[in-house]
Amino acid sequence: MSANVKVQQAGLALAGQYRSHQLYSLEDRLMPRDLDEAYLIQREFQKHISEEQGAIAGYKLAATTKALQEANGVSEPCLGIMLEDNIRRSPSTLKASDFVQLGLECEVAVRLGIDLAPSGAPYDRGRVSEAVESLSAAFEVIDIRRTPDMDPKVQFITGVAANVFNAGVVMGDPVSEWRNLDLQTAYGSMSINGEMVGDGHGSDVMGHPLEPLAWLANKLAEQGLGLTAGMVIITGSIVSPKPVNAGDTASIMIEGLGGAEITVV
Repeated sequence: MSANVKVQQAGLALAGQYRSHQLYSLEDRLMPRDLDEAYLIQREFQKHISEEQGAIAGYKLAATTKALQEANGVSEPCLGIMLEDNIRRSPSTLKASDFVQLGLECEVAVRLGIDLAPSGAPYDRGRVSEAVESLSAAFEVIDIRRTPDMDPKVQFITGVAANVFNAGVVMGDPVSEWRNLDLQTAYGSMSINGEMVGDGHGSDVMGHPLEPLAWLANKLAEQGLGLTAGMVIITGSIVSPKPVNAGDTASIMIEGLGGAEITVV
């Protein structure tokens, strides 16, 4: 089987599992041989479901801590794609029945005001900061579809191919006057049904919430791709994934950026 056929078949298989609410799993013959092939499969998968969920409108970052990278045998973060119809504003209502297992994370969301073209690489935090139009407190919405008892490294690379379980974002109000904020020390927390379930600081995300944006711009540039004005990027978990169910309400708050709310029905 050629590499192109493998990528096409794996992407189609994941799209079928997505639409039929199955856990994600790939046959051995379709398993990505490395992260580069996992990203090709991810893009093929997202191409299929973009038919009902809209065009690529942003990206997510994951594995933004050294501990997570070491646990998964990688030396850098990983990325996922966000589609247009899955970018929502707070307050938002989500249906638990739309997901296998709905989960939420607390993150900083970036909206770009200008392009970050591949020709401009390499980027650093200072340069990508100039492209940022606004920041928001945001929930990453995830659909946890891990297959139990799978080898952790196989599970990780399957997860990357399956778009790192991203199911969108719910963004709080945009903050355009953010440049004087100390994003490294900014405190963030999540509460479910009024009880705090996790907290952290901006420095938990690669030392600063905008470092992942620079990494993303450079990683995409390696693939000949860029980031365009208007895109939304969520930069990694300040609060790790928390499962939620019908009847739950969740709120997040990030110092200087405000908050966001979700009701699950």
